[in-house]
Amino acid sequence: MLWLAWVDGRRPEVLSELKGISRRTFYRWRELGHASEAFKLPNGELRVWRSDFLAWLRSREGAAA
Repeated sequence: MLWLAWVDGRRPEVLSELKGISRRTFYRWRELGHASEAFKLPNGELRVWRSDFLAWLRSREGAAA
């Protein structure tokens, strides 16, 4: 599972994987339906299943080609 919030001062894992994409950009992609599926924890933080994230990345690579 990957996180989308700052944890212990560390950059969110999703943004680290995307290298150079701002959190605002990723959230905008979510608003537009262009990002991987995420779910909200009871504390309000968002999480993404790694398998869903990797499948989404593969689909974006195909769209960019």
